[in-house]
Amino acid sequence: MIRLMISEDQALVLGAIAALLALEGDLEVIGRARDGDEALDRVRELVPDILVTDIEMPGRSGIDVAQAIRDEGLATRVVIVTTFARPGYLARARAAGVRGYLLKDAPVEELAAAIRTVATGGQVIPAALAAAAWEAGADPLTDRERDALRLAEEGISNKEIARRLSLSPGTVRNYLSDAAGKLGASGRIEAGRIARQNGWL
Repeated sequence: MIRLMISEDQALVLGAIAALLALEGDLEVIGRARDGDEALDRVRELVPDILVTDIEMPGRSGIDVAQAIRDEGLATRVVIVTTFARPGYLARARAAGVRGYLLKDAPVEELAAAIRTVATGGQVIPAALAAAAWEAGADPLTDRERDALRLAEEGISNKEIARRLSLSPGTVRNYLSDAAGKLGASGRIEAGRIARQNGWL
């Protein structure tokens, strides 16, 4: 049996994925989580063979969870199932050690097959998405620029961003200006939009 945990913030989707995968004779759903922080806690507790996770969730993203699993040397392998075919997401997911990446419109048989492939050491990435990621190029943002842009997207002032990130307002201004320059954006709002569209946030 392949032991699975599923992480998804939409209850209906979480229940549907769990129910469909439980119908497969060789897959056992041993845990569920509604956000990234809970997912990481449950992975540490249960150490499933595979974590099937969304990307955008409250708390940690699915990519953040995958990175933590890798950093902590846990045996769990990660398969991402998302609505977002963004090249930047795929590039970041692969850098975090994600072994499978599927879109939510894939049939459950394809997801089950991907889980089996990843469980035996393989990788599953749609060819069209891999090609798009190759053409899109590398993520130009640093981690700190990304953190500042995420908070700026919420309409938070530079002073408040600085407080949350334990930085000076001037440093935050520099991060946001550098990010906008790298992305060819006129300001922090446009920079956030461009970065979000490319999957770099």
